[in-house]
Amino acid sequence: MTGLRFEFKGEEYYYKAILHIGDCYVPVTDEIIDELKQYTASAGDKFISVLIDKVGYSSYLKEQIQAELTKSENSSTQISALQQSLQIG
Repeated sequence: MTGLRFEFKGEEYYYKAILHIGDCYVPVTDEIIDELKQYTASAGDKFISVLIDKVGYSSYLKEQIQAELTKSENSSTQISALQQSLQIG
C-alpha cells in the first residue's frame, strides 16, 4: 500500500505505532503520538508540519513524507485520514 498511514500494533509491542511511508515504515514513539494527537483538530498544513518535524528525524524521511503527499491525488484527504487514525488509535 502506498501513501501515508499509521498502523497501531498494540500494548505488547515496544513501538505501538508505525508510520507507513509508501513501501517503507518508521516506528513512532508514544511521546510523538501523544504530541501529534494534540494537532488532530488543526489545519492540515499545521499537522503535516508537526508530523514532518517529529517523525522526519532525517532529511531522507522528511523528503519521503513530502514525496508521498505530492504523489497523492488528494493530499488533504490523506492528511485527514492520518488525523482520524490518531484520534481512534
